[in-house]
Amino acid sequence: MLRRWTLAIVTAVCGVLVGVRQLSAGLPVVGGVELLIFLVLALLLSPWAFPRPMAAVDAQRASAADGRPVVYWRPGCRYCLQLRFSLGRLARRAHWVDIWHDPAGAAAVRAVAGGNETVPTVVLGGQAFVNPDRSWFRERLRSS
Repeated sequence: MLRRWTLAIVTAVCGVLVGVRQLSAGLPVVGGVELLIFLVLALLLSPWAFPRPMAAVDAQRASAADGRPVVYWRPGCRYCLQLRFSLGRLARRAHWVDIWHDPAGAAAVRAVAGGNETVPTVVLGGQAFVNPDRSWFRERLRSS
């Protein structure tokens, strides 16, 4: 569980340290702004930036029932963040599986990515797409 939050925690701690240093140097406004920037970055790198994750088994079952895609991701992944934020509200139309939270999800990704945990991996209509084009995936979600 801590592994999922490590990057966000380290970023927040760095922000606090930078803010305290600026405050002690007599620059409270600069310190506050830098702290705010680090905290926003920590939020973006945390699991909170993504829709609530599901277990891989539940996501696969739900996808079979409703036809929505399954997105396998992990916290701190630059490409996962880019995909997530390019989708905006459309992200709710997919089932999200955090592979660091669900070992079955990590195994599913390894099965389609040649033994690697390469994310984001999207399973849509029974086909897996590793690091899909964001605009292509956005269009698929709009049409579903």
